[in-house]
Amino acid sequence: MLSMEMLILCIAALAAGFIDAIVGGGGLIQTPAVLITLPNHSVATLLGTTKIPSFSGTSSAALQYARKVNLQWKLLGLLCLIALVAAWAGSKTVSIVSNSFMKPIIFGVLIVVAVYTYTRKDFGTTTTAAKTPGKEMLYGGLFALVIGFYDGFIGPGAGSFLVLFFISVLGFDFLKASAHAKFVNVATNTGSIIFFASSGHILYHYAIPMAVCNFCGSLLGARLAILKGNKFIRIFFLFVVAATIIRFGYDIFFR
Repeated sequence: MLSMEMLILCIAALAAGFIDAIVGGGGLIQTPAVLITLPNHSVATLLGTTKIPSFSGTSSAALQYARKVNLQWKLLGLLCLIALVAAWAGSKTVSIVSNSFMKPIIFGVLIVVAVYTYTRKDFGTTTTAAKTPGKEMLYGGLFALVIGFYDGFIGPGAGSFLVLFFISVLGFDFLKASAHAKFVNVATNTGSIIFFASSGHILYHYAIPMAVCNFCGSLLGARLAILKGNKFIRIFFLFVVAATIIRFGYDIFFR
């Protein structure tokens, strides 16, 4: 018989996979659900457990996007490699130190992101002037280092930050940005899994059922994003960023 704990975690994973496939941010649902439902385990173990379903859903979405969106594979190869190593380092760090000092910074950045995206009605709806390949590699590599460490260290919102980067810095539209973000996110999840699995920080009896649910949610989310296009993804992006602001605001001011 399915326990109440497992039911809650599977529903959270399904919703997280759906949101992640569109604009990222599924960790806003999945991570709190695990922390609240399984309070008797260490934070590192709970974060490690969420990486398996995140990997499952993000991989599913990445494959779907790859069939429909023209991807820059050379750029992705560099970003994924850097992000994987950085995520491993971030996950190792989270098992040693507190991450609470990062939340006020992220909170402020997200407010700016939400205001900018809302006021710029054309933001991410079309592809703007592209950077030269050299600049794409440089800017992308630096950001992959930062976002990889962040995803391994804290996690929630990393996919949304990736989408924002591809749009605002590299000039992609929302659909193309979401597609590229998924592959980098697969790499960050892989880096974290390597560390957490090797150090015994994964509860597989929870992680595997959650992975199945996350995968199913991701299938639905990616298909909807591809079908509806940039304007739909933009609205969904604003919704997820607003939810992220509320979540981090609660952590900062009320906990």
